[in-house]
Amino acid sequence: MLNKLSAEFFGTFWLVLGGCGSAVLAAAFPGVGIGLLGVSFAFGLTVLTMAYAVGGISGGHFNPAVSLGLAVAGRFDFKDLIPYWIAQVVGAIAAAAVLYLIASGKADFAGVKGFASNGYGELSPGGYGLTAALIAEVVFTAFFIIIILGATSSSVPAGFAPIAIGLGLTLIHLVSIPVTNTSVNPARSTGVALFAETAALSQLWLFWVAPLVGAIVGAIIWKALLGKD
Repeated sequence: MLNKLSAEFFGTFWLVLGGCGSAVLAAAFPGVGIGLLGVSFAFGLTVLTMAYAVGGISGGHFNPAVSLGLAVAGRFDFKDLIPYWIAQVVGAIAAAAVLYLIASGKADFAGVKGFASNGYGELSPGGYGLTAALIAEVVFTAFFIIIILGATSSSVPAGFAPIAIGLGLTLIHLVSIPVTNTSVNPARSTGVALFAETAALSQLWLFWVAPLVGAIVGAIIWKALLGKD
């Protein structure tokens, strides 16, 4: 279990450092900023690389919603859910702390502002309200769980699941960054919200509730309509 929790810690750490780090440090860098497209691929690449690196140890969840979805689908033991969640959240907070230390080292540092946090209303990049944010997070998380369950099922070739999962997360970000800055991952949302200079913490509840509900919906859809294993 120590090996599994360590893998989840480092996997989630890498997801937040690489994904949120790309948004904080590189998205708007003068002249060569990677923008929405680059940030979307950064999140996908973090999951792809760590799924290959440590997925064989812990299953490569790096996300409380994924752990819950896999448990509902019968692919993960419910008794391990809370330890996984703790490891994931601690990994996300540690990565956000490291990212804050890096960002604050800039010569003209003037605060981290939103710090790649998630939000709705005034905190939504595109000004989308609560209802739109709720729907987006539930639906995209549900499809993310379906992608994971499908890519790791016994009916598909082994070894390619991290590619499908990483590209799936990339696609989710490409579509939903304007709506909520894309969560589909409560740990990722929690880590950066603790350091954001906005009201992100007051909206954090949505980015726990919606992804967890979406994970349950995705798992139920897979079990009832799609899964053969």
